[in-house]
Amino acid sequence: MTATTSALHYVSTRGDAPQLDFADTMLTGLAPDGGLYVPVQFPRLPDLAGAESYAEVAGAVMWPFLDGTIERAAFDAIVADAYATFDHPDVCPVVRLDERRWMLELFHGPTMAFKDVALQLVGRLFDHFLQERDRRATILVATSGDTGSAAMAATVGRAALDCVVLFPDGGRVSDVQRRQMTTIDAPNVHAVAASGSFDDCQDIVKGAFADRLFRDEVQLSAMNSINWGRVMAQVVYYVTAARAVRAETGEAPVFSVPTGNFGNVLAGWVAQEMGLDVAGFVVASNANDVLTRWLETGAITAEPVVPTISPSMDIQVSSNLERLLFDLLDRDGRATAELLSEYRATGHVEAPRPEGWWGARLDDAETRAVIAEHHERSGMLLDPHTAVGVGAVDRVADLPDAPVVCLATAHPAKFPDAVESATGVRPPLPPHYADLYEREERVVEVSADLPAVQALVRRLIQH
Repeated sequence: MTATTSALHYVSTRGDAPQLDFADTMLTGLAPDGGLYVPVQFPRLPDLAGAESYAEVAGAVMWPFLDGTIERAAFDAIVADAYATFDHPDVCPVVRLDERRWMLELFHGPTMAFKDVALQLVGRLFDHFLQERDRRATILVATSGDTGSAAMAATVGRAALDCVVLFPDGGRVSDVQRRQMTTIDAPNVHAVAASGSFDDCQDIVKGAFADRLFRDEVQLSAMNSINWGRVMAQVVYYVTAARAVRAETGEAPVFSVPTGNFGNVLAGWVAQEMGLDVAGFVVASNANDVLTRWLETGAITAEPVVPTISPSMDIQVSSNLERLLFDLLDRDGRATAELLSEYRATGHVEAPRPEGWWGARLDDAETRAVIAEHHERSGMLLDPHTAVGVGAVDRVADLPDAPVVCLATAHPAKFPDAVESATGVRPPLPPHYADLYEREERVVEVSADLPAVQALVRRLIQH
């Protein structure tokens, strides 16, 4: 679908919420009917001739999504400021692995994970829209590891924002991931350890948004990938990576994406819907392989979450899958709501599948083997999530003969124990985190219970 006007609006995947413009979509997060906002139509990719830097491409690609809600000069300044925080001049560089494979490095932001690419921008956009309206908002985030620290880094010290991050207690995030959240000392950001799994934390966040009185009371908003702004910003690096590979090979690539909550690979699909030439997507899973099983069988069946060495993917309920299912169901909000209701009630549902997608899974032993193999061959250290994406490519029998781009979603130093167990080498932290283990931790504990979390949020934002 091609947009015919610049005033793009957004609809809920469940079909029972008002249309909003981009600013209201971003500030609202989850739709009032429990659905996720998507554009009423996908704009076409603009002509990128003359756009050389990552920030220039980003501004051009994202502009149609928010045209009419912000001045172009202000938006371009925000984009430039966001990507000036990255430690690589290309922001998301593409590195060649071998004759037919490349790696898209997404870990050069402040917290060493791909979430920075979106959240450094989203935090600034939130602040802009809120200050413009003389409002304050509370960001409530559930994290399986990386989103939490990236959200906190994006909101720390921002005048119009409080940020409360729920992460699963009991060692389900890496020590580095936890410390990145718990060692931030600022009055407007809070790390909260919740009993239970990531899916439990995600359910609490969704429950908080569904409670309209609470949502209005604390001016609740979201930086999880339920927020469309996150998906929009991630579209850009698919465009830059495809341009880089096409420049070398003349071909469209397959993207192999380590996948948990589905927002990252969904952004690649959006880029394709906007006109990007893509040869397909590999959805790479660890032992929590609900998505691989869906792509193989057409059935989405929930199973208990299995702790792995790639904890950001330890998810059985992938929220952003709803956005893809909405399109696969011909944008029928009622049909989407009914399918998801059945899944919640029974833990099993038959669902349509996209063409040109493959699923593959790696267990922990296989993931360590990939890390070891690549280190022995090239000296390169892969974090375990990236290793799942790299290894998945070799497990797809009918992959087309196309160049493959594997998404490197985190710096290996975020998961030093897993990397060291595979290679014998402990990856060093970058200079700005050199003293991470000496910093004082500040963490609040809470039961995985909606009323308890709501009471805690009320207390934390009183300052």
